[in-house]
Amino acid sequence: MTDFAAIILAAGKGTRMKSDLHKVLHPIAGRAMLDHLMASVDTLGAARQVVVVGAGRDQIEAAVSGRAETCLQEPQLGTGHAVQQAEAPLKEFDGDVLVLYGDVPFVRAETMRAMLDRLHSDGAPAVVVLGFEPENPLQYGRIIADDDGQIIKMVEYKDADEGERACRLCNSGLMAASAKDMFALLSRVQNNNAQGEYYLPDIVNIAIADGRRCEVVITDDPDEVAGINSRSELAAAEARWQAARRERAMADGATLKAPETVFFSYDTVLGRDVTVEPHVVFGPGVTVADGVHIKAYSHLEGASLATGVQVGPFARLRPGAVLEEGSFVGNFVEVKKATLGPGAKASHLTYLGDATVGANANIGAGTITCNYDGYFKYQTVIGERAFIGSNSALIAPVTIGADAIVAAGSAVSRDVGAGDLRMVRGEQLVKQGWADRFHDTMKKKKAAAKKGK
Repeated sequence: MTDFAAIILAAGKGTRMKSDLHKVLHPIAGRAMLDHLMASVDTLGAARQVVVVGAGRDQIEAAVSGRAETCLQEPQLGTGHAVQQAEAPLKEFDGDVLVLYGDVPFVRAETMRAMLDRLHSDGAPAVVVLGFEPENPLQYGRIIADDDGQIIKMVEYKDADEGERACRLCNSGLMAASAKDMFALLSRVQNNNAQGEYYLPDIVNIAIADGRRCEVVITDDPDEVAGINSRSELAAAEARWQAARRERAMADGATLKAPETVFFSYDTVLGRDVTVEPHVVFGPGVTVADGVHIKAYSHLEGASLATGVQVGPFARLRPGAVLEEGSFVGNFVEVKKATLGPGAKASHLTYLGDATVGANANIGAGTITCNYDGYFKYQTVIGERAFIGSNSALIAPVTIGADAIVAAGSAVSRDVGAGDLRMVRGEQLVKQGWADRFHDTMKKKKAAAKKGK
């Protein structure tokens, strides 16, 4: 494949989103829709990426900094005018150009490649258009083409006659051409239409009028070219993505007990023989090895789980959580930037932050690592086979040695040596009969109060 540049249109205001966040930066599966698209472009190894910005340009420029160039469309006079703005940054570029849309995030790399490959097929088309055949063509522009995929005419729905409207082949708006042809054809596009705008599809009709061939590539998945313009469409896109990801997870050897309740991130990695119970949410950055069991209502983000780990139910793993082979995190346990060694256990009601827990250590219920003093974070180190009694507070920085025991209810602020017992409790006092006398006195006061009423 020859060098190509991707021009991504993202200048629209996205008013239907009703959001201060630019439309193309709204996330699907934990990743901005623009980033979904750019990832597919990266798969093909684009020589250049140019994002056309307008409204909310500062947000887009910050989001693509170091990954793509930007150019400004101001005022916004249609899709053809938008693509023209990329002519200056691509002035010296002589490869192919692929026009994409930032709010159409799920165009597959294979589809892009098919469009670019068609440019160099025997017919040597001037322009290649991506078409699709939705269940309901609605008011999409139509592509009138012959059986070989040669385009006869591009027509907007409002300008189409009844026969043309009966055609189910619709224009996605995505196009490919050589940079030379793209900008030469755009220079001839007129804005003599009701909107006074310059439309990108017009380049096809201009090329055809010149006697040049234009062709259509048809995607087999209309959802691939679905645009996202509202919160409702965003939710629908999320639902489609999640449904496909669940199917892939199960096809790859994971068991999902209630698939429709499990939510993945764009980069979730699951091994084989993983069991995921209902209502589990994977945030970005989670890697799960073979044979892991994740119980119901757990939330994982930025975590790494080794073979044989068990999590939950109702567990929360935050970024930096590392659970090594055979370790266990139970219900209502939160782990952040902490490592549990092989076979280590924190069974319930525990917070482990900025900590290292040695192999086969046992963390009792209600234990917390006090890792923050309001200004800085500190480390807690718990040695192998250490036993931390219930309701203990480990005040970092602190080290608990191997085989040490911390008695239940202790607040530990100094290191504990290997094999030592540390008990930090207030002295227990016993006053015999005090409770009985207290109850008798209070009952008499209560009776007197009622009598006085």
